[in-house]
Amino acid sequence: MQRAVTVRLKNARKLSTGSQRWLARQLNDPYVQQAQAQGLRSRAAFKLIQLDDKFHFLKKGARIVDLGAAPGGWTQVAVQRVDSQGIEGCVIGIDLLEIEPIAGASLIQGNFLESQTQNQLKAIMKIPVQVVLSDMASSTIGHSQTDHLRTVALAEAAFYFAKDVLVPGGTFVAKVFQGGTNQDLLLKLKRHFRQIKHVKPLASRKESSEMYVLAFGFKQ
Repeated sequence: MQRAVTVRLKNARKLSTGSQRWLARQLNDPYVQQAQAQGLRSRAAFKLIQLDDKFHFLKKGARIVDLGAAPGGWTQVAVQRVDSQGIEGCVIGIDLLEIEPIAGASLIQGNFLESQTQNQLKAIMKIPVQVVLSDMASSTIGHSQTDHLRTVALAEAAFYFAKDVLVPGGTFVAKVFQGGTNQDLLLKLKRHFRQIKHVKPLASRKESSEMYVLAFGFKQ
């Protein structure tokens, strides 16, 4: 990671104090700057880069599904690492929000929690897949326990989907909040995967309570 260049705000008086703080943090965030320099759509791309650099689950020729893909940073990284513009690799991203096209990826706009959308997703996938990624998180309300439970519910929905589409030995990666995966989901993951890890990438902001659960070695 290159050294960040400090940026000073102009016309800051026109913004609220909260907006000033958010904008200053964005402008002076080294991951934001590097994402812009490398043509990546979000600083979140570096979270996936760091996870894969450590655990090496995005392999050449792999078939990947990216849940909660907008604006597309994780999808971009997956395309690059599995070489989905080649013959075998395949990356599919889905989100409630529209995602601008990404070369080498198939993109769907829809509600992943709806069975109709999941069926649409499975219909265009090359099933089974090697990796299911989920960076999904519900809108926060400022109540940490509620925010955590909502995000765990999304992680659990992603797990049930992964259980349907992963190859034996496949990998599942999902966002959770501090405190890790709740006990019920953790037990399910341990039942269906050989190894479970909880990791907070360096690219996750220190003040953020987010972390990721990684499940390796899928077994039915």
